[in-house]
Amino acid sequence: MATCLVTGGAGFLGSHLCDELLARGHRVICVDNLETGSLANIEHIRGPEFVHLNVDIIEPYHVEEPVDFVYHLASPASPIDYLRLPLHTLKVGSYGTHHTLGLAKRHRARFLIASTSEVYGDPQVHPQPESYWGHVNPIGPRGVYDEAKRYAEALTMAYHRQQGVDTAIVRIFNTYGPRMRPHDGRAIPTFLRQALQDRPLTVFGDGSQTRSFCYVSDLIRGLIALAESGYHEPVNVGNPDEYTLLQLAQTVIEVTGSRSEIVYEALPTDDPQVRQPDTTLARELLSWKPEVSLREGLAKTIDLAGAEALVGGGQR
Repeated sequence: MATCLVTGGAGFLGSHLCDELLARGHRVICVDNLETGSLANIEHIRGPEFVHLNVDIIEPYHVEEPVDFVYHLASPASPIDYLRLPLHTLKVGSYGTHHTLGLAKRHRARFLIASTSEVYGDPQVHPQPESYWGHVNPIGPRGVYDEAKRYAEALTMAYHRQQGVDTAIVRIFNTYGPRMRPHDGRAIPTFLRQALQDRPLTVFGDGSQTRSFCYVSDLIRGLIALAESGYHEPVNVGNPDEYTLLQLAQTVIEVTGSRSEIVYEALPTDDPQVRQPDTTLARELLSWKPEVSLREGLAKTIDLAGAEALVGGGQR
Protein backbone atom coordinates (compact mmCIF):
# COMPACT_ATOMS: atom_id res chain seq x y z
CA MET A 1 0.00 0.00 0.00
CA ALA A 2 1.36 3.40 -1.03
CA THR A 3 0.56 6.68 0.68
CA CYS A 4 -0.61 9.27 -1.84
CA LEU A 5 -0.93 12.99 -1.13
CA VAL A 6 -3.45 14.78 -3.36
CA THR A 7 -3.50 18.58 -3.35
CA GLY A 8 -6.87 19.90 -4.47
CA GLY A 9 -8.32 16.59 -3.35
CA ALA A 10 -11.76 18.05 -2.59
CA GLY A 11 -12.12 19.44 -6.11
CA PHE A 12 -13.79 17.85 -9.12
CA LEU A 13 -10.78 15.92 -10.44
CA GLY A 14 -9.07 15.58 -7.08
CA SER A 15 -12.01 13.88 -5.40
CA HIS A 16 -12.32 11.34 -8.23
CA LEU A 17 -8.58 10.68 -7.95
CA CYS A 18 -8.92 10.13 -4.19
CA ASP A 19 -11.74 7.64 -4.83
CA GLU A 20 -9.71 5.65 -7.35
CA LEU A 21 -6.53 5.60 -5.26
CA LEU A 22 -8.50 4.33 -2.27
CA ALA A 23 -10.21 1.72 -4.45
CA ARG A 24 -6.75 0.50 -5.45
CA GLY A 25 -5.84 -0.02 -1.79
CA HIS A 26 -3.74 3.10 -1.16
CA ARG A 27 -3.77 5.52 1.76
CA VAL A 28 -4.79 9.04 0.71
CA ILE A 29 -3.97 12.40 2.28
CA CYS A 30 -6.26 15.04 0.77
CA VAL A 31 -4.89 18.60 1.04
CA ASP A 32 -7.48 21.26 0.23
CA ASN A 33 -8.40 24.61 1.77
CA LEU A 34 -11.81 24.49 0.03
CA GLU A 35 -11.27 27.74 -1.86
CA THR A 36 -12.74 26.13 -4.97
CA GLY A 37 -13.19 22.56 -3.71
CA SER A 38 -16.06 21.34 -1.56
CA LEU A 39 -16.51 18.99 1.38
CA ALA A 40 -19.53 17.65 -0.52
CA ASN A 41 -17.11 16.00 -2.96
CA ILE A 42 -15.44 13.91 -0.24
CA GLU A 43 -18.17 13.52 2.37
CA HIS A 44 -18.86 9.98 1.16
CA ILE A 45 -15.30 8.86 1.96
CA ARG A 46 -14.98 7.19 5.34
CA GLY A 47 -12.29 5.11 6.96
CA PRO A 48 -8.80 5.29 8.46
CA GLU A 49 -7.03 5.26 5.07
CA PHE A 50 -8.27 8.76 4.20
CA VAL A 51 -7.50 12.05 5.88
CA HIS A 52 -8.33 15.62 4.86
CA LEU A 53 -5.93 18.46 5.76
CA ASN A 54 -7.39 21.97 5.47
CA VAL A 55 -4.18 23.68 4.34
CA ASP A 56 -3.46 26.64 2.06
CA ILE A 57 -0.50 25.45 0.02
CA ILE A 58 0.73 28.94 -0.85
CA GLU A 59 2.22 28.82 2.67
CA PRO A 60 4.86 26.23 3.67
CA TYR A 61 3.28 23.04 4.97
CA HIS A 62 4.50 19.68 6.23
CA VAL A 63 3.24 16.12 6.45
CA GLU A 64 4.88 13.97 9.12
CA GLU A 65 4.00 10.50 7.87
CA PRO A 66 5.87 9.00 4.89
CA VAL A 67 4.52 9.86 1.43
CA ASP A 68 5.16 7.81 -1.72
CA PHE A 69 3.28 9.77 -4.39
CA VAL A 70 2.32 13.43 -4.60
CA TYR A 71 -0.45 14.38 -7.04
CA HIS A 72 -0.42 18.18 -7.29
CA LEU A 73 -3.86 19.11 -8.63
CA ALA A 74 -4.56 22.23 -6.57
CA SER A 75 -5.38 25.33 -8.61
CA PRO A 76 -8.34 27.48 -9.54
CA ALA A 77 -9.10 26.00 -12.96
CA SER A 78 -12.35 27.42 -14.32
CA PRO A 79 -12.67 30.89 -15.87
CA ILE A 80 -15.08 31.87 -13.11
CA ASP A 81 -12.44 31.06 -10.48
CA TYR A 82 -9.23 32.37 -11.97
CA LEU A 83 -10.88 35.61 -13.10
CA ARG A 84 -12.17 36.05 -9.54
CA LEU A 85 -8.87 34.98 -7.95
CA PRO A 86 -6.10 36.11 -10.34
CA LEU A 87 -3.39 36.69 -7.73
CA HIS A 88 -4.26 33.55 -5.81
CA THR A 89 -4.09 31.54 -9.05
CA LEU A 90 -0.58 32.83 -9.72
CA LYS A 91 0.48 32.13 -6.12
CA VAL A 92 -0.82 28.56 -6.25
CA GLY A 93 1.13 27.97 -9.47
CA SER A 94 4.31 29.46 -8.00
CA TYR A 95 4.47 29.26 -4.18
CA GLY A 96 2.07 26.32 -3.98
CA THR A 97 4.01 24.28 -6.52
CA HIS A 98 7.33 25.22 -4.88
CA HIS A 99 6.14 24.12 -1.40
CA THR A 100 4.62 20.91 -2.73
CA LEU A 101 7.75 20.02 -4.71
CA GLY A 102 9.74 20.64 -1.54
CA LEU A 103 7.50 18.22 0.32
CA ALA A 104 7.98 15.60 -2.40
CA LYS A 105 11.74 16.11 -2.19
CA ARG A 106 11.80 15.65 1.59
CA HIS A 107 9.79 12.43 1.30
CA ARG A 108 11.59 11.24 -1.85
CA ALA A 109 8.16 10.83 -3.38
CA ARG A 110 7.17 10.63 -7.03
CA PHE A 111 5.63 14.03 -7.90
CA LEU A 112 3.00 14.54 -10.60
CA ILE A 113 1.74 17.99 -11.49
CA ALA A 114 -1.59 18.49 -13.21
CA SER A 115 -0.83 21.00 -15.93
CA THR A 116 -3.29 21.91 -18.64
CA SER A 117 -3.91 22.20 -22.35
CA GLU A 118 -4.10 25.95 -21.66
CA VAL A 119 -0.29 26.03 -21.86
CA TYR A 120 -0.81 25.79 -25.63
CA GLY A 121 -2.93 28.97 -25.62
CA ASP A 122 -4.72 29.53 -28.93
CA PRO A 123 -2.62 26.96 -30.75
CA GLN A 124 -1.19 27.36 -34.22
CA VAL A 125 -0.56 23.59 -34.40
CA HIS A 126 -3.46 21.16 -34.64
CA PRO A 127 -3.76 18.71 -32.93
CA GLN A 128 -1.37 19.74 -30.17
CA PRO A 129 1.64 17.48 -29.49
CA GLU A 130 3.73 17.81 -26.33
CA SER A 131 6.59 19.23 -28.41
CA TYR A 132 4.55 22.34 -29.32
CA TRP A 133 5.53 25.40 -27.24
CA GLY A 134 2.23 27.24 -27.47
CA HIS A 135 0.83 30.64 -28.44
CA VAL A 136 -0.19 32.34 -25.20
CA ASN A 137 -1.15 35.93 -24.36
CA PRO A 138 0.59 36.52 -20.99
CA ILE A 139 -1.28 39.75 -20.22
CA GLY A 140 -4.79 38.75 -21.28
CA PRO A 141 -7.49 37.80 -18.76
CA ARG A 142 -6.68 34.09 -19.14
CA GLY A 143 -2.96 34.75 -18.69
CA VAL A 144 -3.00 34.29 -14.92
CA TYR A 145 -4.00 30.65 -15.35
CA ASP A 146 -1.99 29.94 -18.50
CA GLU A 147 1.23 31.42 -17.12
CA ALA A 148 0.76 29.93 -13.65
CA LYS A 149 0.70 26.49 -15.23
CA ARG A 150 3.58 27.21 -17.62
CA TYR A 151 5.68 28.47 -14.69
CA ALA A 152 4.71 25.43 -12.62
CA GLU A 153 5.94 23.16 -15.42
CA ALA A 154 9.26 25.03 -15.53
CA LEU A 155 9.59 24.82 -11.74
CA THR A 156 8.83 21.09 -11.82
CA MET A 157 11.57 20.44 -14.39
CA ALA A 158 14.02 22.62 -12.42
CA TYR A 159 13.42 20.51 -9.30
CA HIS A 160 13.90 17.39 -11.37
CA ARG A 161 17.13 18.53 -13.04
CA GLN A 162 18.78 20.32 -10.11
CA GLN A 163 17.30 18.66 -7.04
CA GLY A 164 16.79 15.15 -8.39
CA VAL A 165 13.05 15.03 -7.62
CA ASP A 166 11.21 12.24 -9.44
CA THR A 167 8.66 14.31 -11.37
CA ALA A 168 5.95 13.95 -14.00
CA ILE A 169 3.84 16.50 -15.89
CA VAL A 170 0.38 15.76 -17.27
CA ARG A 171 -1.31 18.22 -19.61
CA ILE A 172 -5.02 17.76 -19.03
CA PHE A 173 -7.56 18.54 -21.74
CA ASN A 174 -11.25 19.33 -21.08
CA THR A 175 -12.65 16.80 -18.62
CA TYR A 176 -16.20 16.32 -17.40
CA GLY A 177 -18.31 14.07 -15.19
CA PRO A 178 -20.16 13.98 -11.85
CA ARG A 179 -19.16 16.65 -9.28
CA MET A 180 -18.62 19.39 -11.85
CA ARG A 181 -19.88 22.66 -10.44
CA PRO A 182 -22.88 23.77 -12.49
CA HIS A 183 -21.87 27.45 -12.47
CA ASP A 184 -18.12 27.14 -13.12
CA GLY A 185 -18.38 28.73 -16.57
CA ARG A 186 -17.20 25.78 -18.65
CA ALA A 187 -19.14 24.40 -21.59
CA ILE A 188 -20.45 21.01 -20.46
CA PRO A 189 -21.72 21.97 -16.98
CA THR A 190 -23.24 25.14 -18.43
CA PHE A 191 -24.98 23.32 -21.28
CA LEU A 192 -26.25 20.53 -19.01
CA ARG A 193 -27.59 23.02 -16.47
CA GLN A 194 -29.38 24.99 -19.18
CA ALA A 195 -30.72 21.93 -21.02
CA LEU A 196 -32.08 20.24 -17.90
CA GLN A 197 -34.06 23.40 -17.20
CA ASP A 198 -35.20 23.77 -20.84
CA ARG A 199 -33.44 27.13 -20.96
CA PRO A 200 -31.58 28.42 -24.05
CA LEU A 201 -28.07 27.03 -24.46
CA THR A 202 -25.59 29.90 -24.77
CA VAL A 203 -22.93 29.29 -27.42
CA PHE A 204 -20.11 31.83 -27.68
CA GLY A 205 -19.21 33.16 -31.12
CA ASP A 206 -20.64 31.12 -33.97
CA GLY A 207 -19.92 27.83 -32.20
CA SER A 208 -17.28 26.73 -34.69
CA GLN A 209 -14.46 26.67 -32.14
CA THR A 210 -13.52 23.12 -31.19
CA ARG A 211 -12.86 21.24 -27.97
CA SER A 212 -12.14 17.65 -27.00
CA PHE A 213 -13.97 16.22 -23.99
CA CYS A 214 -12.62 13.41 -21.78
CA TYR A 215 -14.80 11.59 -19.26
CA VAL A 216 -13.39 11.78 -15.75
CA SER A 217 -12.78 8.05 -15.23
CA ASP A 218 -10.62 7.94 -18.37
CA LEU A 219 -8.64 10.96 -17.20
CA ILE A 220 -8.00 9.50 -13.74
CA ARG A 221 -6.70 6.25 -15.27
CA GLY A 222 -4.25 8.31 -17.30
CA LEU A 223 -3.03 10.31 -14.28
CA ILE A 224 -2.30 7.20 -12.24
CA ALA A 225 -0.63 5.42 -15.17
CA LEU A 226 1.68 8.39 -15.71
CA ALA A 227 2.48 8.68 -11.99
CA GLU A 228 3.47 5.02 -11.94
CA SER A 229 5.47 5.19 -15.20
CA GLY A 230 8.73 6.87 -14.19
CA TYR A 231 8.49 9.23 -17.19
CA HIS A 232 9.46 12.90 -16.68
CA GLU A 233 8.50 14.91 -19.78
CA PRO A 234 4.97 16.33 -20.33
CA VAL A 235 2.26 13.95 -21.52
CA ASN A 236 -1.13 14.94 -22.98
CA VAL A 237 -4.12 13.15 -21.45
CA GLY A 238 -7.48 13.85 -23.04
CA ASN A 239 -9.94 12.54 -25.57
CA PRO A 240 -8.77 13.17 -29.15
CA ASP A 241 -12.35 13.17 -30.51
CA GLU A 242 -12.95 16.79 -31.54
CA TYR A 243 -16.31 18.60 -31.48
CA THR A 244 -17.36 22.13 -32.27
CA LEU A 245 -19.17 23.83 -29.40
CA LEU A 246 -22.27 23.92 -31.59
CA GLN A 247 -22.06 20.13 -32.02
CA LEU A 248 -21.63 19.78 -28.26
CA ALA A 249 -24.71 21.91 -27.60
CA GLN A 250 -26.77 19.85 -30.04
CA THR A 251 -25.55 16.60 -28.47
CA VAL A 252 -26.45 17.78 -24.96
CA ILE A 253 -29.96 18.67 -26.15
CA GLU A 254 -30.36 15.23 -27.72
CA VAL A 255 -29.02 13.31 -24.71
CA THR A 256 -31.16 15.24 -22.22
CA GLY A 257 -34.26 15.31 -24.40
CA SER A 258 -34.41 19.04 -23.76
CA ARG A 259 -36.67 21.55 -25.50
CA SER A 260 -33.93 24.18 -25.30
CA GLU A 261 -32.97 26.42 -28.18
CA ILE A 262 -29.45 27.57 -28.97
CA VAL A 263 -28.56 31.26 -28.67
CA TYR A 264 -25.29 32.97 -29.50
CA GLU A 265 -23.23 35.41 -27.40
CA ALA A 266 -20.01 37.38 -27.93
CA LEU A 267 -16.80 35.37 -27.91
CA PRO A 268 -14.69 35.86 -24.73
CA THR A 269 -11.23 37.44 -25.01
CA ASP A 270 -8.49 34.98 -26.05
CA ASP A 271 -10.94 32.08 -26.35
CA PRO A 272 -9.01 29.29 -28.18
CA GLN A 273 -10.34 28.43 -31.63
CA VAL A 274 -9.12 24.83 -31.61
CA ARG A 275 -8.26 22.40 -28.85
CA GLN A 276 -7.44 18.77 -29.60
CA PRO A 277 -4.78 16.60 -27.96
CA ASP A 278 -2.29 14.51 -29.83
CA THR A 279 -2.36 11.46 -27.52
CA THR A 280 0.19 9.37 -29.40
CA LEU A 281 2.68 9.54 -26.51
CA ALA A 282 0.12 8.48 -23.88
CA ARG A 283 -0.96 5.60 -26.10
CA GLU A 284 2.61 4.39 -26.72
CA LEU A 285 4.09 5.13 -23.28
CA LEU A 286 1.18 4.26 -20.99
CA SER A 287 -0.95 1.98 -23.20
CA TRP A 288 -3.69 4.49 -22.40
CA LYS A 289 -6.61 5.62 -24.48
CA PRO A 290 -10.05 6.94 -23.55
CA GLU A 291 -12.87 4.41 -23.46
CA VAL A 292 -15.98 6.54 -22.84
CA SER A 293 -17.64 8.31 -25.78
CA LEU A 294 -19.14 11.78 -25.42
CA ARG A 295 -22.75 10.58 -25.54
CA GLU A 296 -22.04 7.78 -23.07
CA GLY A 297 -20.17 10.16 -20.77
CA LEU A 298 -22.94 12.74 -20.78
CA ALA A 299 -25.51 10.06 -19.96
CA LYS A 300 -23.33 8.69 -17.14
CA THR A 301 -22.85 12.21 -15.77
CA ILE A 302 -26.60 12.84 -15.63
CA ASP A 303 -27.29 9.41 -14.13
CA LEU A 304 -24.56 9.54 -11.46
CA ALA A 305 -24.76 13.21 -10.53
CA GLY A 306 -28.51 13.64 -10.75
CA ALA A 307 -30.37 16.50 -12.37
CA GLU A 308 -30.67 18.48 -9.12
CA ALA A 309 -26.92 18.65 -8.64
CA LEU A 310 -26.31 19.54 -12.28
CA VAL A 311 -28.66 22.51 -12.14
CA GLY A 312 -27.18 23.74 -8.86
CA GLY A 313 -29.49 22.27 -6.27
CA GLY A 314 -27.43 22.68 -3.13
CA GLN A 315 -24.04 22.01 -4.72
CA ARG A 316 -21.34 24.61 -4.48
